[in-house]
Amino acid sequence: MRIIGIDPGTAIIGWSIIEENGGNLTPIAYGHIATEKGLDPADRLCALADELESVLRIHEPQEASVEELFFSTNAKTAISVAQARGVILLTLRRFGVIIAGYTPNQVKQSVTGYGSADKRQVQMMTKNILRLPEIPKPDDTADAIAVAVCHAFSRKARSVYGKR
Repeated sequence: MRIIGIDPGTAIIGWSIIEENGGNLTPIAYGHIATEKGLDPADRLCALADELESVLRIHEPQEASVEELFFSTNAKTAISVAQARGVILLTLRRFGVIIAGYTPNQVKQSVTGYGSADKRQVQMMTKNILRLPEIPKPDDTADAIAVAVCHAFSRKARSVYGKR
């Protein structure tokens, strides 16, 4: 099963592809999509969709894990990231990818066993789980890998406990 993990954003969108086979997780590819700050918002969203489509064509994931949004202060940022997340969901759906969403606390809980873990703890656990040589940069890419791992672990739990 190929899973794409996505950490949505406007300027930088992290993505990762992992393969889950019999409980074993293998990193396939990871990176980020960066959009130019000076572009019109609609053009940024188009660029995001184009780049994501390229990743989907190359790696052909069957399932996606997209981090849910959590904002407590900046409404303007929340709106632009929500727009980007909408484009991500639409693009994934158009490619027939099954989509799941997880909150940041669910990702932390799944990867580290502690829902209030800090970013560094999540990155270190993700690095160890996938036996990566180093923590990927930028942080958005590392976050996307954790989101994909969270989904793989959640799929396994659902199969064990019979929940779908």
